Amino acid sequence: MSDNFFGGLDFGTSGTRISIINCFKELVYSNSVPYPSSFRNPNSWINSCEKLLKNLPIKVKNNLHKLAISGTSGTLIACNLEGEPIGEAIPYDQACNEHKILIQSMTLEEEHLQTPYSSLAKALKLINKYGTNILLRHQSDWITGWFLKDWTRGEASNNFKLGWDLINETWPKSYLNTSWQKCLPQIIKSGEIIGQVDSGLAESLKLNKKLILISGTTDSNASLLAANLEKEDGLTVLGTTMVIKKIIEKPIKEKGITTHKVNGEWICGGASNAGCGILSKFFSDFEIKELSRQINTSKKTSLNLLPLNSKGERFPINNANLEPILEPRPVSDALYLHALFEGLANIELKGWEKLKELTGSFPKKIITVGGGSQNPQWRKIREQIIKIPIVSCKKTTSFGTALLALTAKE
Repeated sequence: MSDNFFGGLDFGTSGTRISIINCFKELVYSNSVPYPSSFRNPNSWINSCEKLLKNLPIKVKNNLHKLAISGTSGTLIACNLEGEPIGEAIPYDQACNEHKILIQSMTLEEEHLQTPYSSLAKALKLINKYGTNILLRHQSDWITGWFLKDWTRGEASNNFKLGWDLINETWPKSYLNTSWQKCLPQIIKSGEIIGQVDSGLAESLKLNKKLILISGTTDSNASLLAANLEKEDGLTVLGTTMVIKKIIEKPIKEKGITTHKVNGEWICGGASNAGCGILSKFFSDFEIKELSRQINTSKKTSLNLLPLNSKGERFPINNANLEPILEPRPVSDALYLHALFEGLANIELKGWEKLKELTGSFPKKIITVGGGSQNPQWRKIREQIIKIPIVSCKKTTSFGTALLALTAKE
């Protein structure tokens, strides 16, 4: 056991990261690579994954005992019965409005599915396009299937947006007599053993042939595991998009709200279409770092920007037609970056206000993970606007996924 390693692979919006830990939860190796082509292209996921695995140290490859996968919540693909993708994935932030009336009739008691961003809306779009002789799989479930060469199963929290009932552990009754029920995965709980890596794949990548695949989770749930969230804490993930989460007493079903069970606790949260993605449209990482140093965080800009990455918002309001507000742009780049930070902090505040409305309380402190969590000026701006203490966590999402692999029971 002490010689074994445990891996976590996280598939984000722009690339893939791997973390390897030992049995003492110590990070022994990490690496990341960008996708070689579009995020929508499943081959990009596999190409980046293979690159990371091939670059693993020999000792890690030989002793990698368990591996778990996390991916973006709500990114859905259609594949044939052999697991080969058909066309591109529909990403988490794409609204699908084509079957609004049908969805409402099917989900009278499942309000969280009555949004064009739900996986159900994406699934009906894919079925309409490709027919019912397909498999519908979320990003991390499809990649886990690639490791096993078996795409039968799906993980519970990834399939919440597709309609999986986490309490009763069933699909909605309205799905039972549909022609597409067979397209859905067999559900397995997060953190459970699925099977051994395909022997041919293990040989080609020079991995341990006894490597065990563990049922993974969503990327934000993996971030929560990495942050070691307590009951009175809140979590903000500042990646390409922004996600906020907190522990709750009982599940919530509402548009734009996701509910998961992680480490025995019910978690609720929401994901905005705003986040670090909008910053990278205007500035490089180096420019953000340099311009941030010029920001006077004790002053406000008076520019009321709404820095969505694109048209449409999922949370804290659910409006597929909401337009970003990215002007006026001042002459000073530092002032513009300051205004973008403020706009993102205002969205985060509205998110916490929405969760307070649903749960009755604000968190006592906010733990932040993701690329944006390491920016001290942005953190000060957020604290001034949200008025809750904020601390940064340097552990990555893939580290949380590796913890999932370590704690899986054999």
